[in-house]
Amino acid sequence: MSRPEGIEFVDDDASRMHYGRDWTRFWTPAPHSIAFPRSTEEVVALVAWARDEGRALVPSGGRTGLSGGAVAADGEVVVAFDRMRDVLELDPAEPSIRVQAGVAVGEVQRRAAEAGFDYPVDWSAADSSQVGGSVATNAGGIRVLRYGMTRDWVRGLTVVTGRGEVLALNRGLIKNNAGLDLRHLMIGSEGILGLITEVTLGLTDAPPERSVLLLAFSGLDAVMPAFQALRAGLSLSAFEFFDAASVQAVAAAGDRTFPLEAIAPFHAVVEFDDPDGSAQDAALAVFEQLVDAGRVVDGLVSQSGSQADELWHWREAISESITPRTPYKNDVSVRVSRVPAFLEALDELVGRQYPDFEVVWFGHIGDGNLHMNVLRPEAWSVEDFREACNRLTPAVFELVGRFGGSLSAEHGVGLLKRDYLASIKSADEIALMRAIKQVFDPDGILNPGKLLTVER
Repeated sequence: MSRPEGIEFVDDDASRMHYGRDWTRFWTPAPHSIAFPRSTEEVVALVAWARDEGRALVPSGGRTGLSGGAVAADGEVVVAFDRMRDVLELDPAEPSIRVQAGVAVGEVQRRAAEAGFDYPVDWSAADSSQVGGSVATNAGGIRVLRYGMTRDWVRGLTVVTGRGEVLALNRGLIKNNAGLDLRHLMIGSEGILGLITEVTLGLTDAPPERSVLLLAFSGLDAVMPAFQALRAGLSLSAFEFFDAASVQAVAAAGDRTFPLEAIAPFHAVVEFDDPDGSAQDAALAVFEQLVDAGRVVDGLVSQSGSQADELWHWREAISESITPRTPYKNDVSVRVSRVPAFLEALDELVGRQYPDFEVVWFGHIGDGNLHMNVLRPEAWSVEDFREACNRLTPAVFELVGRFGGSLSAEHGVGLLKRDYLASIKSADEIALMRAIKQVFDPDGILNPGKLLTVER
């Protein structure tokens, strides 16, 4: 069967390298080619062709993922949604916005703002990541504390299954209790059940003015009591945690000076509603309370939008600043109340097994999500570093399981964590996941080897 007419394919080396990987660097991209469909109908034709040819398809959005979910390293055809960037409808009555899968999340936010609304799921790579990929990985971000995950905002999906069926799921409805909601199977499924071509997202009212508080903590044991005090005294939208190593990395990468004088082991960027500036008095009162209790040693509250952006930079620039060190990333979560004990246990584990490794900690600690980033020593090859990290991984995920947590809070499983899924999922759960995969993708052409191992 010849390639579907009208769909652009490219197979030059530069394109194969660019489209064959995400932000992980542990696999060498080796896709067969890259296809650029422009509509749901063209995706249907592409799936029909792939089934006939026995060719695997790897969906590719902005490729900002951190788990290898968009890696094509085994001759697959990458399905890039770069040509599917139409905003199809903005409905102010609900309010909601319907877009093709290749629209950037940042563009959704801008269109919503122009109409007087807000799409509040946000992260530093919003202008790079695409809506379809954010749904396929159920992306979180910096304001999960207030607004939840992508799942909470998906009103409808158009999906092409591995059988070539077009499913219009939930159709943008606010209330729909007519049987099983297959929309939620697709959200977070990492492209193994279907290719998302259109998404309807709910919007909310434009947010009030906000202020940002940068804090320096005396120690790890001070972080959660401070979070509880701030949440009780302020209307929080974000509480983002990071360590001293994060500060050093961002400062070195951007030639910047950290705005706090105190040298502290841990910090947080705290965002709170401040519509008329009156909340700053409440923030100051909580700050003084935390200083008196010995939990906070320094702090700074933003006095302008530009200063708020500067304070946020120290959290949002961490991932980019450590990328040259090929970090081994763990995106894990536990219940919020267990975060301090878990972080101490995990830090001790890494320090015991690899005392010379540099570890950078940051995360959305207010919802129990921690990012552990082990940095590759300058003298080590990527291969040697990956091998060492692979020896560490089982112990890390065993600890996660012991704390009743998850090995993927928001970045998906992909290739990076696939072989460890059994540490948090029962054999029965995994068997049911395989059965669902078989229903939607009987030929196994959709993102094979991601999330679930391929059965031979």
